[in-house]
Amino acid sequence: MSLYSIGLSGLNAAQSALSNTSNNISNVYTEGYNRQLIQLGESSSGGSMGSGVSVDGIQRQYNSYIGTQLNQANSRQSALETYSQQISQIDDLLADSDSGLNTLMQDFFSSVEDLTGSPSDPAAREGMLGTSQSMVAQFRAYDTYINDMRDGLNGQIDGAVSSLNDLSSQIAGLNKEIGFARAKTGEEPNALLDQRDKLVSQLNDIADVRVTVQDGSNYQVSLSNGLPLVAGSKSFELAARENSADPANLTISYRDGSGNLTPINDSVIKGGEIGGMLSFRNETLDRVQNQLGQLAVSLAGSFNEQHEQGVDLEGREGEAYFELGNPTVFTNRQNAGDASFSARFDDPSAVTADDYRLTSQGGGSFQLENLTSGESSTITATDGKLTFGGVELTLNGTPAQNDTFLVQPTRNAAKGLDVALTDTSKIAAAGGDNGGVGDNRNALALLDLQNQKLVGGKASFSGGFASMVSGVGNRSSITDANLATQTGLSEQLYTYQQADSGVNLDEEYANLMRYQQYFTANAKVIEAGTSVLDTILGIRS
Repeated sequence: MSLYSIGLSGLNAAQSALSNTSNNISNVYTEGYNRQLIQLGESSSGGSMGSGVSVDGIQRQYNSYIGTQLNQANSRQSALETYSQQISQIDDLLADSDSGLNTLMQDFFSSVEDLTGSPSDPAAREGMLGTSQSMVAQFRAYDTYINDMRDGLNGQIDGAVSSLNDLSSQIAGLNKEIGFARAKTGEEPNALLDQRDKLVSQLNDIADVRVTVQDGSNYQVSLSNGLPLVAGSKSFELAARENSADPANLTISYRDGSGNLTPINDSVIKGGEIGGMLSFRNETLDRVQNQLGQLAVSLAGSFNEQHEQGVDLEGREGEAYFELGNPTVFTNRQNAGDASFSARFDDPSAVTADDYRLTSQGGGSFQLENLTSGESSTITATDGKLTFGGVELTLNGTPAQNDTFLVQPTRNAAKGLDVALTDTSKIAAAGGDNGGVGDNRNALALLDLQNQKLVGGKASFSGGFASMVSGVGNRSSITDANLATQTGLSEQLYTYQQADSGVNLDEEYANLMRYQQYFTANAKVIEAGTSVLDTILGIRS
């Protein structure tokens, strides 16, 4: 082969190398771009003298192992960031020491103490009624705030699921495009590969997914339980739907190829924004609202029981001081039977902050599962009634085998709390044996309630509230600590990934200079070949 042809092959190779280097430099700040290296090889034709150089391809510098580790780390970081953002709102709500619930409970019992000193004083009675109304209003305000957070969380989950479905569809489309491009050119479509890996990274920010490679090119993306989101050029959707057992919460369902929706357990998605929101809802939001309701039930229920043992200014038996709603029982919409339950609080001091699931076993027997502790037992209805955890349920209708019922004793209790009395003369400060208008024996008994362990039989009212606040504070601190650790790990993995796949401007600038020299040298080869050819033609002429 002539010097001219050899030089021309080198010139083409140098031009390709310069173009590749320029492309790396121009994409130094492009998110998801993996630097590319030109692959040069000796031309296979031309005999023993050599035939120049050939461009064998452009190799994308992508380490799938580091990429997978980084995606998983980012997914965990995204979950923790979401959890931290949500729990900080609850922490701020409960940590208000000036106008918080604990302060108002103390004010309420201070007014009861004032009543013990002047049981017939209208001002003391008005003061007690006023502080109780303020306290009740704060209970309801807290509950409203939590319910607003729950509604907002449902909206965020729905939006995140829509984004996940969109990304899955785009990845499936890129699988198809990449296959076509490879078949058409026989080369790697590096730009498309970068786009697909970037989408997978974005997908992990929403939910933790698993990626496997099929047929050497197609990505199969699935949830942790193996349900596919992307299989070749097909994508499968998730849907956020009202929970059939608990209509207040959205549940995530999987839509199969036939369009059927199957609910998936919350534990399937632990990473990404969705995982963080589900974990926050299950571990903190539900728990705090239950504890708030437990505190309301314990205070109002025990206060009512004692108040009803006293006598008011008119010598009448005491009435219920507070209004208190009933436990919430949801009948699963998928139940086959016609049964439902009505419920009431049986023993306020025994009420827990736990939720329960009842599953019909037939013959009036039910499996009782504590959804907080995981403990399970079998209970049987007596005269159509079931009693557990400080509540009494009355069975209406006939349940079918395996019908389920969700029992939330305290979830909505704070919302239903109110002051029942409006007439201060009905405050029963006197003892039950008509001790007279100056009698404060029942007022003293009411005051003493604040020192008794009436919250689940384990804590006082202030202790129960403090436990709720400290529980949220501890979870918030642990989440922030885990987030700091996870952020450091993600940054470290990103550094590794960039060292292997990222564009280094200094290195690319050096390559640019080197390939410029390479181009110039090959131009000289062509110039020499031309000169030799001209000389040969001159001799022959």
